[in-house]
Amino acid sequence: MRLASSLGCKRSCQAFEDQVPFLDQPILLLMVWSEANHDSLLYKGLHFKLYKEIPEVNTMTKTLPKDFIFGGATAAYQAEGATHTDGKGPVAWDKYLEDNYWYTAEPASDFYHKYPVDLALAEEYGVNGIRISIAWSRIFPKGYGEVNPKGVDFYHKLFAECHKHHVEPFVTLHHFDTPEALHSKGDFLNRDNMDHFVDYAAFCFEEFPEVRYWTTFNEIGPIGDGQYLVGKFPPGIQYDLAKVFQSHHNMMVSHARAVKIYKEKGYPGEIGVVHALPTKYPYDPDNPADVRAAELEDIIHNKFILDATYLGYYSEMTMAGVKHILKENGGELDLPDEDFAALEAAKDLNDFLGINYYMSDWMRDFDGETEIVHNGKGEKGSSKYQIKGVGRREAPSHIPKTDWDWIIYPQGLYDQIMRVKQDYPNYKKIYITENGLGYKDEFVDGTVYDDGRIDYVKKHLEVLSDAIADGANVKGYFIWSLMDVFSWSNGYEKRYGLFYVDFDTQERYPKKSAHWYKKVAQSQEID
Repeated sequence: MRLASSLGCKRSCQAFEDQVPFLDQPILLLMVWSEANHDSLLYKGLHFKLYKEIPEVNTMTKTLPKDFIFGGATAAYQAEGATHTDGKGPVAWDKYLEDNYWYTAEPASDFYHKYPVDLALAEEYGVNGIRISIAWSRIFPKGYGEVNPKGVDFYHKLFAECHKHHVEPFVTLHHFDTPEALHSKGDFLNRDNMDHFVDYAAFCFEEFPEVRYWTTFNEIGPIGDGQYLVGKFPPGIQYDLAKVFQSHHNMMVSHARAVKIYKEKGYPGEIGVVHALPTKYPYDPDNPADVRAAELEDIIHNKFILDATYLGYYSEMTMAGVKHILKENGGELDLPDEDFAALEAAKDLNDFLGINYYMSDWMRDFDGETEIVHNGKGEKGSSKYQIKGVGRREAPSHIPKTDWDWIIYPQGLYDQIMRVKQDYPNYKKIYITENGLGYKDEFVDGTVYDDGRIDYVKKHLEVLSDAIADGANVKGYFIWSLMDVFSWSNGYEKRYGLFYVDFDTQERYPKKSAHWYKKVAQSQEID
């Protein structure tokens, strides 16, 4: 029997068979831990959704709309290489990688020189959209002031090549790579840098009219988490929750200000933001302490930034959770009134939300000190995540995970989409801007037989089909990644691409997944 998920399941879901007194046959009951009980049944003191039994085996092939974008995703620092070429300024990652890791981003996938090859492959294999980011320091080497004309010219050529191959560019302004001159002064904790970002965004909007889809930031949540919680992004600070929330807030205000400029200028394209939204569940939904742990973890990673995006303020529940977390861990936030005016002004202006989804997490109650161990080398079972006053991650043993301990749970994508649909009804449309499976590809006979990746993507596309059928406006899917790229905290061993990259020769080879993805893109049938 397959579980049909709750529309907008906010915290945790549990399904079981039971006999409801006023119904004449067993049904599936889906327990919803939520403040609201939209379209639900109050039964035995809990809120439930009612669903008919669904056969476990469904032989009908699921489909996606004819106008659906089948995309591939990249990012400047992870793909371009050429980190010091043609006037590009330094970013914090340059020295941080040299000092702390066994790899650098040079030459990565050499997209700076190989983009005509990659875009020709995209067209050949049915990819009709590509996520690209502009390297801020390639345009403004110091983050502001003097413009680098060679950088500007590169992106004009890149966007022209995209259109030549009928691959629509979805362009991100900031994908983890603040210029070093600004990063060294506090990155987005420094309010002056918020102004510099808005100026940079305004320049790009005016300079690149050929771009019709803009994203301000990629993954505001993981930026703050990586910099100030896990400590695997520069400046490598750990366990500072106040800095995490402050970074999230300041970046969301910067996003709002950039969106307002874009709309006031009347540019003909669309603009949005990309959030990583890992769904959080309680390990034991009957244990209030586990439920609370999932709620708090959700506030850190999802609800805080979603409230800022679509409410224009932080709900009482969100702020109560933030205050609890900071009371337990120390620190306070600076939230000026003018910031909320900016958030309020932009909350209905977002044309789309990009959702990056790779995994879900299960949370247990935890009474102890914070400790996070990052699994950066694919040694399954080596990671640890527990936060004081929040909880500890522990997935049920039957749920699969990757070598990097990322939980594989497609249902979490459905639940997160429906959560956005219910809780933030002013959303307009959604793109799944990153989703994919990273593992240690084996290159054999000129290809990679990545059946595991095909299965992963297939199951996530199937739940997208379900979400669309249930009323969610999902317009496209971008696999991470188009070709193999450099990974921030995993280097070159963890591969995601449809195309295998020999990083020594920079030759590209289509994997089995590329042929499968082409078939799906051409037919819109998930088979």
